[in-house]
Amino acid sequence: MTGKLDLDPVLVARARELAARAGAPVVELARSHTTVSVERAVLRLAGVQGADPDGIPWVNRLVDAVVADVGLGHGVAAPVFDALAREQLADVTLLAQKAAAGSVRFEVPAGRAATASRRASRRAVAAGVRRIDRRRAERERLVRRFGDPRRRPWIYLIVATGDIFEDVPQAQAAARAGADAIAVIRSTGQSLLDYVPEGATREGFAGTYATQENFRLMRAALDESSRELGRYVRLTNYASGLCMPEMAALAGLERLDMMLNDSMYGILFRDINPIRTFVDQRFSRQVHARAGIIINTGEDNYLTTADAVDEAHTVTVSQLLNEYFAHEAGLADWQLGLGHAFEVNPDVPESLRLELAHALLARELFPDAPLKWMPPTKHMTGDVFRGNLLDGFFNLVGALTGQGILLVGMMTEAVVTPWLSDRDIALQNVRYVLGAAGGLHEDFVPASGGFIQQRAHQVLGSAVELLERIGERSLLTAIGEGTFGIMKRPADRGRGLDGVARHEGDYYNPAVEILEGAGS
Repeated sequence: MTGKLDLDPVLVARARELAARAGAPVVELARSHTTVSVERAVLRLAGVQGADPDGIPWVNRLVDAVVADVGLGHGVAAPVFDALAREQLADVTLLAQKAAAGSVRFEVPAGRAATASRRASRRAVAAGVRRIDRRRAERERLVRRFGDPRRRPWIYLIVATGDIFEDVPQAQAAARAGADAIAVIRSTGQSLLDYVPEGATREGFAGTYATQENFRLMRAALDESSRELGRYVRLTNYASGLCMPEMAALAGLERLDMMLNDSMYGILFRDINPIRTFVDQRFSRQVHARAGIIINTGEDNYLTTADAVDEAHTVTVSQLLNEYFAHEAGLADWQLGLGHAFEVNPDVPESLRLELAHALLARELFPDAPLKWMPPTKHMTGDVFRGNLLDGFFNLVGALTGQGILLVGMMTEAVVTPWLSDRDIALQNVRYVLGAAGGLHEDFVPASGGFIQQRAHQVLGSAVELLERIGERSLLTAIGEGTFGIMKRPADRGRGLDGVARHEGDYYNPAVEILEGAGS
């Protein structure tokens, strides 16, 4: 038996073994397929930039033209760089513009032409990967220069007005008030766009569009705040939805620090095709691994649709699967912001003890991961006084169980988009609890054989049983049957399926070759 919960190490090892067994066929699926977004990410790393007068990125136009001529299964790198040579062009963005006008034809090169196009595409993509490497090294220098917060958990706060130029001063104000990581929530519905908008944006809906320029503007602003405050302030956005790989590449290029990147969120909550999602998430996580980005997974969302007590074990199963997929893609434990949430109905007897059991179970299963602890949302009623108290309980559980990343809860959750004053009160709550009880984790040990230990053992046992059933049927079948978050998502349906292709025998992806190799 180990840790504060006396978990059986044999059972813990069994859980990981079963997660690997369930996840391995999905990894093989991802290794043998590509998507339009993976291929667009490759070309973004190779230098394609900008958008046409209608706002559609040139990279979309280029991939669409290649697919129309030769299909997707060969990859786009070789056909694009073969055409670049034949057209005697030096600029891949210019090639995209000519292709959109219909003045370029693509073919799958063979022989010496194939060798030359592959070599040229690898050089171009390697330059993009080297830029990501430089941004990672830059982050490491800034952390050494300005320092990290002196305590954990990191305080994580959301801004999202829809207008990046309004988000910036709000984010800087939040950093001054104590936030360590700023998350810019995406505009509603952006995950369903099969392109990344271009430029700075001012008209988002319940969030701000994620664009490369918006990434750049917010990163520059938080660098100013880091210099002012003497601690490095981290920036978070989303690598999810139909453009997950591209978002990961842009985040690496613009030095974002965390990205929401869950293996199943898009499937369950956005009805994105499961195969599309698993292919995209593997590539995106390879980019995150290279960029030194911490991923935040989305298990907290399951508990907004399913009961937090009855379905607690599905959160544990998803965490184990996310860990397996992340490790397989090259992410280290320090990059795994595995998600879970304070979502037990407060009217349930012993609700706080249940929350402690669930949170401590996650902490002990993933001791080296900076777990992302999410505040109550489902049972926030609009009573701001009750809500502030619940958020205080949430903050206390985070302190008692040693969470790594604590999202600031808002007492106005489910009432209004928070005002600066709401955020200030919420940050006061966090600062008070962490200031008064931030070290309680080292003192808090649940009673041997008591309620908390028994509940944690029950959840882990149920998780192992579910993983055994998933292994017998397959993960895709389990998702199709509504195992997670009660959403049924069959593998042959969902958005984005038409953008998936099985690899042909000559498929080539220089980005994967570099990311899986010894160097760039």
